[in-house]
Amino acid sequence: MGIGASIFLLAVGAILAFAVNAHISGLDINIIGWILMACGLVGLIITLWYWNSRRRTVVTRRTQVPTAGTAYPAERAEYHETRQDVPPPPPPGY
Repeated sequence: MGIGASIFLLAVGAILAFAVNAHISGLDINIIGWILMACGLVGLIITLWYWNSRRRTVVTRRTQVPTAGTAYPAERAEYHETRQDVPPPPPPGY
């Protein structure tokens, strides 16, 4: 279930739970609305968790290491890119 379907279930459930005052024998529309809202909320949480776990990737690059005197690489080395925050220099006169 995607984000759109989850939001749709939440909206339909809220309409049935809060805005509809119809009475059908043997069927409580308010309870059906609450059930649809719960299903929409569970679907939204699962979808967001799934998309969030997919985006955690490690960036690796393969670079070619040339050997001395040849134009062709002898082997491939793995390169991991990391970021280091460097503090700003102190103000003048410090």
